[in-house]
Amino acid sequence: MANKSKLFGRRRNRVRYKIRRTGSGRARLTVFRSGKHIYAQIVDDTTRSTLASASSADAAKSDALTKTWNLEAAAVVGKLIAERALEKGVKQVVFDRGGYLYHGRVKALGDAAREGGLQF
Repeated sequence: MANKSKLFGRRRNRVRYKIRRTGSGRARLTVFRSGKHIYAQIVDDTTRSTLASASSADAAKSDALTKTWNLEAAAVVGKLIAERALEKGVKQVVFDRGGYLYHGRVKALGDAAREGGLQF
């Protein structure tokens, strides 16, 4: 029986393979979550550079978030990453959820980024 980290790695590799296979050339919206925070980055794989980033730690400094690990915080991060991406001229991205399931905080971040103007 495989342990959690191996299963997570398999899911992550499967998602990244599908993104590379499409070869769309669009920037990638990556998501990382920990127990206390959620992070998002927009990465350009052709130049290997980060175009924009946001986290619940950033949002907690600017907004009056009481908790940085719930759905509300993830939605604020999604709107924040969308604003920063649009400032840089990035409108279309590929959503890279990593090995995380598209559920809960990851889904809230993605939905808020769509509402903020990103297309994926």
